[in-house]
Amino acid sequence: MKVTYRQYMLGVMVFVWAFNAVDVNALGLAMQNIKIDLHLSDTQLGVLTGIATALLYSIMGVPLARWADRGNRVTILSLTAAVWSVLVCLCGTATSFIQLLLLRMGVGIGEAGCMPTSQSLLADYYTRAERPRAMALFLLGDVICMFFGLFVAGWLNQLYGWRVMFGVLGLPGLLLAALVRLTFKEPRLQKKLPEESPAATPGIAPPATIAPAPTPSLKDVYVTLWTTPTFRHLLLYWSIGAFFASGIVQWQPSFLIRSYSMSTGELGTWMGFLYGSSILVGRLSGGELASRLAANNERLQLKVMALTYCLAGVCSTFIYLSPHRYVVFAFMWLSLTLTNLAFPPSLALLQTLVPERMRAVAVATVYFCAALLGNGFGPLAAGALSDLLRPHFGEESLRYALMALSPGYVWAAWYLWRGSHTVTGDLQRVVPESQEGADRNPDVSGKVTGVLT
Repeated sequence: MKVTYRQYMLGVMVFVWAFNAVDVNALGLAMQNIKIDLHLSDTQLGVLTGIATALLYSIMGVPLARWADRGNRVTILSLTAAVWSVLVCLCGTATSFIQLLLLRMGVGIGEAGCMPTSQSLLADYYTRAERPRAMALFLLGDVICMFFGLFVAGWLNQLYGWRVMFGVLGLPGLLLAALVRLTFKEPRLQKKLPEESPAATPGIAPPATIAPAPTPSLKDVYVTLWTTPTFRHLLLYWSIGAFFASGIVQWQPSFLIRSYSMSTGELGTWMGFLYGSSILVGRLSGGELASRLAANNERLQLKVMALTYCLAGVCSTFIYLSPHRYVVFAFMWLSLTLTNLAFPPSLALLQTLVPERMRAVAVATVYFCAALLGNGFGPLAAGALSDLLRPHFGEESLRYALMALSPGYVWAAWYLWRGSHTVTGDLQRVVPESQEGADRNPDVSGKVTGVLT
């Protein structure tokens, strides 16, 4: 079977995204060991797992995305992949809270270049109707991430310690950075190849050139985003959802260790299966259902996403009311699957709402707010609340802290519902822009038709 360029690119990006986030899950799993080794409080752990990475991730996200909208996305993706990989390896050398804090902040700089740049590239090769499915496949990198970040990391941590764990987890990213740099092509720089020209790589068709488009000023980009109500609703959904989801999920391994006395190896096996399978089922289902049953019907997509988020909040609450760990695992799986249903269509909609030269900044802006408010302060809020409740509940304080955060999913769902009332009008206003990618569909030979020449 002949592999087209877009299929090859998507396949590699799955692994790039997987190792972009693998250290976050590994850190969550090793938190209890790091706490004992470095003598940290839950609040300090909340800083390490949240604001430490999120701060510079947020600050650097928009400048890197602006570069991606104007420059060579392949260079950005390979460079940032190398940066985060080296710094993840170095996390294993930290001997104090301050050292680990600074290294985690540096990791955030590298990770900031992945998601906006990758999505901008993918949107050049998949149409509006295809994007939910393409985003679902791209986000399956989290399944690989869970395997390495939980299963492999759990046993590495148990057998060799958290320092060796970080060193091993950082190495694959360096190989991927080299692969991206050597085999990816920036469509904006490619000249049209004669039809008789062979592909540069056997079995992989080269990309075609995108017709040059003027680059809007940053002011014009933000005026466009701010005057698009659906974008504002998506921004609030991602930010609020990230606050509660990150605060809850990042602390779940510690909750299971404290309340059910699980080892990190055993926990990594269970969590790897639960997280990986829920992501696989949720994201594949979300992307496939949106592309197959609600193609070009973003209004319906948003309503279904709002419903699934409300149900996820209910299931999350029952996690911390359940007396047995296997019941906990069942509700955990349901909650994660329901939240993951919303990921592919929401990310696809972001790419459709704005012109091609604004896509990376649009994604980076959402991730800026989600990372700073959500990933930054969610784990910190959970840790601080656990410390606050400790005098009353002892080692079970974390259980009640996470239960108190669970209804927050309904708040995020409200903005998805509001977006369903504005999305039709917003898409009608940007039809010329959204259509610029509609015919940009590479055929099986790898040539791109329509607006690509």
